[in-house]
Amino acid sequence: VMTDRGHEFDKIAAGYDGPLYLEVSPRTFPIVVRTGSRLSQIRFRTGNALLSESELHELHRAETLVATEPPNISGGGIALSIDLDGDKDGLVGYRGKHHTGLVDVDKRAAQDVVDFWEPLYKSGAGELVLDPDEFYILVSQEAVHVPPLYAAEMTPFDPLVGEFRVHYAGFFDPGFGHSAAGGTGSRAVLEVRSHEVPFILDHGQIVGRLVYEHMLKRPQALYGTDLGSNYQAQGLKLSKHFRAAR
Repeated sequence: VMTDRGHEFDKIAAGYDGPLYLEVSPRTFPIVVRTGSRLSQIRFRTGNALLSESELHELHRAETLVATEPPNISGGGIALSIDLDGDKDGLVGYRGKHHTGLVDVDKRAAQDVVDFWEPLYKSGAGELVLDPDEFYILVSQEAVHVPPLYAAEMTPFDPLVGEFRVHYAGFFDPGFGHSAAGGTGSRAVLEVRSHEVPFILDHGQIVGRLVYEHMLKRPQALYGTDLGSNYQAQGLKLSKHFRAAR
């Protein structure tokens, strides 16, 4: 997202009044968009809404933000680690294929998974080598809970720790994993891409942090209730554009 006279991507200066622009550059699959297609999200903030580490500890004691005790809270957020143990079939994630067909961003369940994704299964060593510039869908080891009066966002991974980027779509809406909205803590589906060099991920390795923010008031509709939310009460799952395997 860009603005007129802006200095950085994905940030809009306070008081800005003018048009918004999107730079669209597909990295994995060719896509079809049209007027009215929804390609991004925006959040509006008043003041500093971020929770401090002490507030995160207090909220976790009251609401259980992640199903891990004790939670790893530092750097202003809650650590999330990668699950490379897999489900009952040993599935740990997916890697995007090359030379695929088009993905129409407005059509739900229009594409077969096997035409676009290569399934990845648990290896004996519990590790996964990320090849440079390949695109992976993985899942967090922890179940995540975002109470109705809060929102969360995945922070970029510290480049001093590893040369890869986790979660290009990092918003977690109020009600994500909330029991009253149909969740019992939902594991975070992560979009992962390594840059320039191969990178080895180990089971349980920290890959990012969730920072939480106060909402001004409770939303009229929570994530997972009447919104057709795609990831509520789920583990590893692809986006709404792909049909579940039969």
